[in-house]
Amino acid sequence: MALAGGVRAELVGHGGFVKGLAISADGRLAASAGFDYRLILWDIAEQREIRAFEGHEAEVNAVVLFARATRMVSASDDGTVRLWDVDRGTLLHTFTGHRGKVAGVAVSPDGRLAASAGWDRTVHLWDLKARVPVRVFEGQGDNVNAVAFSPDGTRLLSGGYDGTAILWRVADGTRLLTLKGHDFGITSVAFLPDGRRAVTASADKTVRVWDLESGAELASLVGHEKPIFGLALSRDGRLAASGGADATVILWDLGTYTFVRALYGHTAPVWALAFTPDGRRLLSAGSDEVVRVWDVATGEEIAADGARRLATGPPVPEAAPDEPGARLFRKCAVCHTVAADGGRRAGPTLYGLFGRRAGSVPGYPYSRALREANLVWNEKTIDALFAQGPHAYTPGSKMPLQRMPKAEDRSELIAYLKRVTAPARE
Repeated sequence: MALAGGVRAELVGHGGFVKGLAISADGRLAASAGFDYRLILWDIAEQREIRAFEGHEAEVNAVVLFARATRMVSASDDGTVRLWDVDRGTLLHTFTGHRGKVAGVAVSPDGRLAASAGWDRTVHLWDLKARVPVRVFEGQGDNVNAVAFSPDGTRLLSGGYDGTAILWRVADGTRLLTLKGHDFGITSVAFLPDGRRAVTASADKTVRVWDLESGAELASLVGHEKPIFGLALSRDGRLAASGGADATVILWDLGTYTFVRALYGHTAPVWALAFTPDGRRLLSAGSDEVVRVWDVATGEEIAADGARRLATGPPVPEAAPDEPGARLFRKCAVCHTVAADGGRRAGPTLYGLFGRRAGSVPGYPYSRALREANLVWNEKTIDALFAQGPHAYTPGSKMPLQRMPKAEDRSELIAYLKRVTAPARE
């Protein structure tokens, strides 16, 4: 976003959707999780990147900072939960056990345990000190999207695609309560500070508040026009923030269950939100690849120098040529650039693609399948890739499942790629 005087009011560094956010207990640092397989640690006041963490082999969906921001836990589409040393920027341990993507992660208040929400319909509990699995919670009717610890650490709340939230006892895995009321999948869950109430957000466009003793729904907050993905509560429990596919952040008063204000600035779906401990700032992130910092009291976006401007969104790039190949490439552009420097995307740059051996772009963490593939990209091999699909043509690679059954479409895409990926002539 361009501000008056050229001041930037956003944290820029990820090469893809930003899916998760966390803020340190002292409010100085933030961590973000991205579609580009990376985690980034930020200085909030200066709005600058401190360090990037690499190691996940797929999209990173969630992150938690804990132990005075000396440790960090992340969850990924690669099916793992990872423990990081924040100060050194190193990976300490990889927890495995989920049979599918891990969509959410939470850490107990004492920092001893982590819980992860998986698309294998389970919640896993991990001992972060001994670095071993503790137990598996089973019973959610569909993929689990989110998990949270109660303020005293004795209970877990999970939310899933089946539209239900389940309250569990941590000590033995007993199901204590099932919350029903959402029409579609639950995407986020959180406890209020009293531990007696919880808040859930859903693809049904609502935020709901629950009594955890009776299971009764206390309120349904309606204001979003599309599914909600992200949810955060202020530390004192007075406010909730929600964001979703309508690219809007909404603040809610949890004392009166009423709308406070909407924050406009994101130009694509909002996936993650986090309040600073003092409740004065809110961070939001989403598919527009940036993290934004907001003044909660005024709804203004805040720049690193303290300047305040109502957000208007980032500059819109020039539209791609209106040709079939360009339109077909838009899906590819989510993961790949065509620039020589490659940018930061989930996939390697396509610059110089034709005639290049598969798995050969320096610095990109290829799967073993592509590193060892005896394959050169050309018209014939690219056509085969999209005709058969990566799962069949390059089995074991990280490329998402996608096919182009029509030969005409493949021909248009290949012609476009030949033009835009060709190295610049000296």
